[in-house]
Amino acid sequence: MDAEEGVENNGGGMPSFRGPLNLPAGMSLDSLRLDTTMRMSRLGPGSPMKQALGNSSTVGPSPTRTSYSDRFIPSRSSSNLTNYALLDRSPSGLHPAHNSDNREDGAAAYSLLLRTELFGAEAGSLSPATPEKSMGLTSREPIRSPMSPTRNLFRFKTDHRAGGPNSRPESPYSLSPIGADGALTGVVTSPRKAPRKIARSPYKVLDAPALQDDFYLNLVDWSSHNVLAVGLGTCVYLWSACTSKVTKLCDFTPTDIVCSVGWTQRGTYLAVGTNLGEVQIWDAQRCRKVRTMAGHRTRVGTLAWSSHILSSGSRDRNILQRDVRVQEDFVSKLVGHKSEVCGLKWSYDDRELASGGNDNQLFVWNQQSSQPFLKFSEHTAAVKAIAWSPHQHGLLASGGGTADRCIRFWNTATSTALNCYDTGSQVCNLVWSKNVNELVSTHGYSQNQIIVWRYPAMSKLATLTGHTMRVLYLAISPDGQTIVTGAGDETLRFWNVFPSPKSQSTVRDTGVWSLGRTHIR
Repeated sequence: MDAEEGVENNGGGMPSFRGPLNLPAGMSLDSLRLDTTMRMSRLGPGSPMKQALGNSSTVGPSPTRTSYSDRFIPSRSSSNLTNYALLDRSPSGLHPAHNSDNREDGAAAYSLLLRTELFGAEAGSLSPATPEKSMGLTSREPIRSPMSPTRNLFRFKTDHRAGGPNSRPESPYSLSPIGADGALTGVVTSPRKAPRKIARSPYKVLDAPALQDDFYLNLVDWSSHNVLAVGLGTCVYLWSACTSKVTKLCDFTPTDIVCSVGWTQRGTYLAVGTNLGEVQIWDAQRCRKVRTMAGHRTRVGTLAWSSHILSSGSRDRNILQRDVRVQEDFVSKLVGHKSEVCGLKWSYDDRELASGGNDNQLFVWNQQSSQPFLKFSEHTAAVKAIAWSPHQHGLLASGGGTADRCIRFWNTATSTALNCYDTGSQVCNLVWSKNVNELVSTHGYSQNQIIVWRYPAMSKLATLTGHTMRVLYLAISPDGQTIVTGAGDETLRFWNVFPSPKSQSTVRDTGVWSLGRTHIR
């Protein structure tokens, strides 16, 4: 349309409109003209606008003429609001004004939808007659509430590739059992799996008198035959998790005490390290000593088995490799630490041995080397907590003492440091779950807590408290579901923290794993 089309001069200096305008009902073209005389009176004598309009002597508007302002307010009565989804069109094509008196129709539709979701599609089909039926409206269009228009002004494109050609993406926050599209198909989806809950209290507590409060010792171990070995003073006690029976394995002289215990990977043989530097092998099934091996000059605080090879770490800073099939006390000596060796762990493939010492060093050895092929010096306190991942080859976790408080992860295959997490307290032990990619750590100064972590995010799944002193000892059950912790408060506490490998749930025999507090000696 040309810019001048539909506009003409009426002789008074003001344009008039002659084109077809869509004016509201009851409004004429004359009502659109401005009263210039009223506006001229508001202008000053030297106003450029007044000079442009002419010097009129009229002071005010005519008393008989209606004055209109320059603000145009359209009448909404002639607007087609149904095109903008502001009003509903009835299913039968009735005028929107006729539907305004029937707002209860939307409530009936909502009741039908709610009844169907709660009691199923059959309950929805048995619902009483809706207002549409009582009015004789038999349209096949879906029932819509007043807030759900039949025509939308904006349409959004959705991705239908996830579940099929007509599927819609499901909101992760949706709790509706009828699916994402809200179709009343009668098929109810399975509920979302609830997050795993970890009990915050131990299900069993054993009194362990004379359990030493010494960071550098390892006095608790759990065998593959479900027997727990605990070193208490000069004695070693065995507790059967199947029968709750307690057996006294050995008793040393008052001049010697137990400093470490370690079960063979398979079988019933237990290695015991003493304060005098000896390592004894005991047949737990027959309760008799098999042999005694020397070699260390002072206490043996840590032991680790790899098939028929037994590694022992001592305060004399050495690691001795012992082959129990030969007569010699040891077959090789690993020298590298400059202080007491307090942590030893073989990898799951029995190819690498990780050692931690009071010199803040973490070393990794192989089967043939007499020198460590990996040295990690990032810790700033003693390294006792060591754990190999059963889920990823070469993934090693280590924890530092009071001055360090960090859990660090290493890749021994690439000789690189991965991540470091400050736990806020002394790290005493680490153990990895065999069933899920999670690990548990026990802590000393100053919170004495037990933390279950999800790897690799290292998010805390649970923080367990109950020990009143440093949680220095940790062992895991052969099924990988239960851990036992020991502390200087002379208690052993049993916790269900990991799921089972198949059912992902922990099931216990109430007759054996009953709640309560008993004595181990």
